[in-house]
Amino acid sequence: MRRSTAAVVPAVVTALVLAVTTVPVSASTDPFSRYAEQKLSWGACAFAPQPDALPAECALVTVPRDWAAPESGRDLVVSISRVAASGEHLGSLLLNPGGPGGQGTSLAGELAAVQPQLHERYALIGMDPRGTGQEGGTAPETCEVPIDRLSPRTDLDARDRSAGSIAEHLKLPRAVAEACQSEALAPFITTWQTAHDMELIRILLGESQLDYLGYSYGTWLGAKYASLFPRSAGKMVLDSSVDFQGRLQAAFEAWPQINQRLFEESFLPWMTRQFPEEVGATTEEAAANWERARRFFASSGTSPDQFDTIFVGMGSPLRWVLGALVFVLGVRGANGATTAATGSALAPELDARSREAFGVPLASLTPATVARALADDPQDYRLVPTTRYAVACGDQPTRSAAWYKRLSDQQGPRYPLYGWQYGLSEPCAFWSDAPRQELPSLPAEVAGRVLVVQGELDPQTGYEQARSAVRAAPGVSLVSVADSPFHGQYAFEGNPCVDGMVNVFLLRNSRPGNVTCPGVPLPNETEVHPVPGPVRDSPVAVATAAQSPLPVLRESVRAKISDINAPLR
Repeated sequence: MRRSTAAVVPAVVTALVLAVTTVPVSASTDPFSRYAEQKLSWGACAFAPQPDALPAECALVTVPRDWAAPESGRDLVVSISRVAASGEHLGSLLLNPGGPGGQGTSLAGELAAVQPQLHERYALIGMDPRGTGQEGGTAPETCEVPIDRLSPRTDLDARDRSAGSIAEHLKLPRAVAEACQSEALAPFITTWQTAHDMELIRILLGESQLDYLGYSYGTWLGAKYASLFPRSAGKMVLDSSVDFQGRLQAAFEAWPQINQRLFEESFLPWMTRQFPEEVGATTEEAAANWERARRFFASSGTSPDQFDTIFVGMGSPLRWVLGALVFVLGVRGANGATTAATGSALAPELDARSREAFGVPLASLTPATVARALADDPQDYRLVPTTRYAVACGDQPTRSAAWYKRLSDQQGPRYPLYGWQYGLSEPCAFWSDAPRQELPSLPAEVAGRVLVVQGELDPQTGYEQARSAVRAAPGVSLVSVADSPFHGQYAFEGNPCVDGMVNVFLLRNSRPGNVTCPGVPLPNETEVHPVPGPVRDSPVAVATAAQSPLPVLRESVRAKISDINAPLR
């Protein structure tokens, strides 16, 4: 598998995260009283905004390391951004792109650009949650996993169920769990702590209630904020949702099922329509050629596990294009070809991904080039994001390595794309620290202010997870998006039905009931191809919309939301 190229956080950067800030002490037992008197000093942001994004201003918020004991330990600094309402101020909308561990300060300017109606009435507030550093500045907290703790093999294939293969697979999740649990901040990087940071931000913004838009893990964070501070929670839009009434880890455990569904029902049929000469004209031919590509890359030094994960978490069109590129080049390699293939209507998109992922233009991309790029490149340490595992494994009690091994045995035969591998790669299986706080479920008093939006074939947060949450929280509404295989539906997908439903809720306080919107066409297609899935209701009829403005910005943010929430590779 590829090694992370992130740099080790230098001591001076860490000092910025663990900044010792003098805050007036109050005799009150209210944990917020010590921090509510600070003034937000808005200024330039550390990140460089994307082209077409609106400019934002940023501020640093001082928070305690531990909201359960605010007077102990060093304070932390959390970065937030703001794009003020261009018209009459309706409220503040806090944004979270997911993760856990996604930086979100740039999201405010991006959302303001693509949703001008929202920008007119709302102050859009981005946030880099605790542990994620400062976007464009301070690096996120990372766990250093020594390479000598990992398997030296470059041919790992989770389909191999021998004792030796399983033992080699378990080295990575065990080493990640041990490295991340050894981080001093890990026990304080949890949803419970971040929800308290959000409540402080609401206070400092001077809002009686905080409206919210969260994607993926951001749905869990938003629901738990509303559960912990029900009077403070305003309108909550939870897009691409986990089961916030159940277990967060269940969303990850569902990856084998939902990715197999997407792969078989949507991606392979799309490949046959886009590349019939390369992969075949039927899904059966495409599946057989995918196996041939897998064997080709394995013979060229790419582990089968690494090849498989390219097709897991394909939650954005750019990820589909990357998957198509690797698939086609693998088939060409299996056929003995040594040159690139450029004869496709998707050639411009393929060329852009070739340059980004492999460093060469499409015309120069050969099967051998892809194979070399996918092969292992060992370093002294592998760096993984602390926040991702401190939250996912630290929010709730975890299950044992034996439990996950049984899950792998059960999921592998049914969902071979990722079912064999997932249960052998989950660091939470080796997480020994118990949660320090309990996260409550969503109370009935908040349910009427919550809108869930969910794609039917989402490969990163499954439709069944969102539906389960809605069923367990009577009063919450669900907007389903039929046939959609992408992660993150509102604002950046260019779906007029979804955008209309959400904007009417936020701007006019008129929440839809349970309704199904039609999806949008897949890359390089002009119509939606219905597939079997869990959504049973017919989509509502909507007028055909003109092409959404700012397509480059939208596509970039869609890819960012998907990549933030993708499995560890």
